[in-house]
Amino acid sequence: MGHNDKKQANNIFSIEFWRQREMDLYVGKLLRYGVFTACFITVLGGIIYVFQSHGMPDYKPVSGHHDQFEGVVPYLRELNTIIPALLRFDGAAIIQLGVVVLIATPIIRVAFSAIVFLIERDYLYVAVTLIVLAVILLNMIFGLH
Repeated sequence: MGHNDKKQANNIFSIEFWRQREMDLYVGKLLRYGVFTACFITVLGGIIYVFQSHGMPDYKPVSGHHDQFEGVVPYLRELNTIIPALLRFDGAAIIQLGVVVLIATPIIRVAFSAIVFLIERDYLYVAVTLIVLAVILLNMIFGLH
C-alpha cells in the first residue's frame, strides 16, 4: 500500500475508508444510539411534564362513539406544531419529540443500509432497500389522517 493509498484509506469521505469498516457494527450502533436518544428525550420530557403539572390527559371516548378516542391535543399531532412547543420547553412536546426520534431511527437505518450496499457495490440490495425506503416515506407522507 503506497503513501497515497494509505492517505485515501484514512480519509473519512473516501470509499476505501468505508470498505475497511465493519458496516454491520455501524448499523447496530445506529439503532442502539437512536433508541437510547429517544428514551433519554422521552424521560426528560416526562420529568418536565410532571413539573409543569398539567395533570393526566383526558382520553375519554368521543361522545356517542365508545370505540373512538380523540387522542392527544392537536398541537402534538404534527411536527410543524411540535417544534414551536419545543421552543417553549413544553414537556408534552418533548415527549413527542422522543417518539419522533424513535420512529425515525429505523427509517434512518434503512437509508444508511442503502448507502452501505452502494459502498459494497451490491446493487440489487441497493434497489430493494430504496424501494423499502420509498414505501415507508410514501406511507408517512400520504398515510391516513
